[in-house]
Amino acid sequence: MQTRKLGQRGPEVSALGFGCMGLNFHRGNAMRTEDAVELLRAAFDRGVTFFDTAEAYGPFTNEEIVGAALAPIRDEVVIATKFGFKDGRPDLGMDSRPERIRRVVDEALQRLRTDRIDILYQHRVDPQVPMTDVAGTVKELIAEGKVVHFGLSEADADSIREAHSVQPVSALQSEYSLWWRRPEETVLSTVEELGIGFVAYSPLGRGFLSGTMDEKTSFDGDNDHRKSNPRLSAENRAANQPVIDAIQLVAKEKNATAAQIAIGWLLARKPWIVPIPGTTKLHRLDENLGASSVTFDEEDLDRIDEVFSGLTIHGDRYSGASASRVVR
Repeated sequence: MQTRKLGQRGPEVSALGFGCMGLNFHRGNAMRTEDAVELLRAAFDRGVTFFDTAEAYGPFTNEEIVGAALAPIRDEVVIATKFGFKDGRPDLGMDSRPERIRRVVDEALQRLRTDRIDILYQHRVDPQVPMTDVAGTVKELIAEGKVVHFGLSEADADSIREAHSVQPVSALQSEYSLWWRRPEETVLSTVEELGIGFVAYSPLGRGFLSGTMDEKTSFDGDNDHRKSNPRLSAENRAANQPVIDAIQLVAKEKNATAAQIAIGWLLARKPWIVPIPGTTKLHRLDENLGASSVTFDEEDLDRIDEVFSGLTIHGDRYSGASASRVVR
């Protein structure tokens, strides 16, 4: 597994990380804890050193799984977690007050079985709390040794700059994929200018870009939020089939899978971009990690841009009611 440095100040991590959310949250039936622990350790054995979680995933239980899995190898991995929701519950609204941040960190340290958090993200920008207060609190936590690096998630360019002026931001985590390219408008240029690494979540479009879904696919379990995702409605899955067709053409040329093309495209964009696909299956983990072997030259990237510029993506990324507080 190759490694990448997250910007100028961030840690060195595996070129692909592991998004842990789906192990027991928002992706259908939760894995048994022992199976999830085994999967995370298998990822480490294959070279993955970057693991992403949050207090809101569960809430709290995802951090416990990550802690149990990584405690024996703690000094060999980079763990990222997040604060930003009242009582760890997105449905209750945002809460990035300094006292809440401190409580989240102290409790997360216990659940993660560690003495420091490598990257602490604000899960969503809180309009009720000045960014200077948020960044200032994290700065204090870094000075105390409880946090190593400061990160933001889904923040806009202005928020990034404001936070960075108080405490340098090491990483920005946002959704980025072949069918969600909004970061290219202003955010990518901002983080590049400031020397901030970019962590791309949902690089497979919640599974759609792997080419394993169609309009007949059903989502099992009450916990699978893809049931209510507008872009993943049966109608829009059918309408978005040309996206998969385009990816499959490239995959055939590269002797790769659709998932490997979607992830490999992100790796080829910038050397400081780190995708964090998640999975609950070992064979999908191996498939995802195979993306690091797929190469793209400038001609390939230009051709993909040209093809996708002619495609219409059907369906909103999130439902209107949940767009501001959604955790993924």
